[in-house]
Amino acid sequence: MTNYHQHPASFKDPSGFIFEAGGTLYRQVNRSYATAYDQLMSSGLYKQLTAKQLLITHTELDSNLTGSPDWYKTLQPDTIPFISYPYEWSFEQLRDAALLTLQIMRLALNHGMILKDATPFNIQFIGGRPVFIDTLSFDLYDAAKPWVAYRQFCQCFLFPLYLEHYLKKDVQKILSVYIDGIPVDVTARLLPWKSNLSLGVWLHVYLQNTVQRGKKPGANAVQFQKKKLLDLLSHLDTILQRFPGERTYKTTWNNYYDDTILSQEYLQEKEKLFRAFCSGLTVRTALDIGANDGYFSRILASQGIDVVASDVDGQCISRLYREVSRNKTANILPLILDVANPSPAVGFHNRERASFFDRIQTDLVLALALVHHLVIGKNIPLPLLAAWFNDIAPLLIIEFVPKQDDKVQQMLSSREDVFGDYTQEHFEACFSRYFNLEDRRPVPGTHRILYLMKRKN
Repeated sequence: MTNYHQHPASFKDPSGFIFEAGGTLYRQVNRSYATAYDQLMSSGLYKQLTAKQLLITHTELDSNLTGSPDWYKTLQPDTIPFISYPYEWSFEQLRDAALLTLQIMRLALNHGMILKDATPFNIQFIGGRPVFIDTLSFDLYDAAKPWVAYRQFCQCFLFPLYLEHYLKKDVQKILSVYIDGIPVDVTARLLPWKSNLSLGVWLHVYLQNTVQRGKKPGANAVQFQKKKLLDLLSHLDTILQRFPGERTYKTTWNNYYDDTILSQEYLQEKEKLFRAFCSGLTVRTALDIGANDGYFSRILASQGIDVVASDVDGQCISRLYREVSRNKTANILPLILDVANPSPAVGFHNRERASFFDRIQTDLVLALALVHHLVIGKNIPLPLLAAWFNDIAPLLIIEFVPKQDDKVQQMLSSREDVFGDYTQEHFEACFSRYFNLEDRRPVPGTHRILYLMKRKN
């Protein structure tokens, strides 16, 4: 038996579990899942799903690495570059993950199988597109039974999409609290009156809420038919497809480069400096914090670097995701992230879902036009900020925006200036404690300064 560690999020399904041994992730298939697994592999479903790049591929091993008496098979799945969670996805990403789930359901039915769960945690974005990653989610189909995962699909996919669609607000923080999906009664209370005009809302939210409240223990199960299930999948698919492809409500940052008081010349000059900084670096992965619409992320991606492009504004990330999908850009992963309040460790024992910065590790971090928002907008002192960047950034390209900058003056116009130590000298002193200042260049035509820093030792 090999020394192994079971993944802290892989404990709910008796069919098997994910574990790590020797630095490699594996999935154990238990004997209780043997019939369903054999059907998945022998029916042609696995082959079809992987050929269409809808399901992650795996290598089957004959070794019982855990020594468990429940062991049936050991699978070695393909490596996933970075694990993201649904409360870090944009509206379009969650919708595409939902559409993928329905597509896989229809294909599974053609092979005598069905999805026994419908959670977005079974999906990751790989190569710019959603991919199903839970090989053990498939079960044998019984035409007389309804889809057991219907309620979960609604809570995890449909309800948050409805809420964001009608409320015109990002709902990712709600998903980080309701990690098993937003309950139907909560959704019904949050939706505005105008949602009553939607047949889909009536059927999947209000009717479901009424039925759930009136359901009696021990009530007889209703006989089901395959046609009913296919009609249900078709209706859900139609709802998802009808959501607007591009939502236009205005947020703080979604028109940053169009409406900014800084000129396009500033952006062009900063790009020249940025490219000069990057030209001498050997970098494979990068995290762009405050990426906005991904202007600088795209520059890195064009050089073959894998980039996680993050921003607090869901509209910005939606726009970037649409562009990534349209252009089939495989090495940019757009995610919603508030660095002042990032995704925490949640779930059982606070280990089921790891925090964002426990999951990510990159060679390079970008922090362009960000520091003043954290120091002045979020009251994070420069010494704390420098220490935090030391934790996450082996290499750092960072921009300092001084007080005389119009953007900072605009921020200070509505609050008391208690930031006497927000100076270039103090900024450099704080960061020099942790980083070597490899390069420092002013952005022509502005008071802004771009730095290339390398973490000490």
